[in-house]
Amino acid sequence: MPQFDPATFSPQIIWLVISFSILYIAMSRIALPRIGVVIEERRHKIDENLKKAAELQKDAKAASEAYEKTLVAARAESQNLLRRSREKTTLESSRRHDELGVRLFAEVKTAEEKIGDAKKEALTHVRGIAVEVALSAAAKLFGENPDGKAVADAVTAAMEDRS
Repeated sequence: MPQFDPATFSPQIIWLVISFSILYIAMSRIALPRIGVVIEERRHKIDENLKKAAELQKDAKAASEAYEKTLVAARAESQNLLRRSREKTTLESSRRHDELGVRLFAEVKTAEEKIGDAKKEALTHVRGIAVEVALSAAAKLFGENPDGKAVADAVTAAMEDRS
């Protein structure tokens, strides 16, 4: 291998120094400044993005707080509406219940009056039937017709004693 030949070491070292110097100058004057500019632009862009992100985070936090306040207000309003609706329903139910109670009371009173009238009518008929039965029974037992007024008074007295 010619690179390991000691006779060619000095030209190899000279060419190494020349190549390294050219490469060093090219890198320091051309490539590294361009890389530095790109890095600086990226750093600037990252800083701007971080500032925008911080602003957006503040805006998001403010929006979140506004949302929470609106949500709390909406919940309070819905509770208020629910309470008012419940009160209105309760009042309406109470009013209807009272109306129904009055109507049923009137119907019960009317029914009681009808029952009382029917009872009086039935008792009147029962009195008449009792008088007829008593007259018939007395006629069959005694063989003669008793006085109708006396039998009617006796039946009336007996019915009053039972009442």
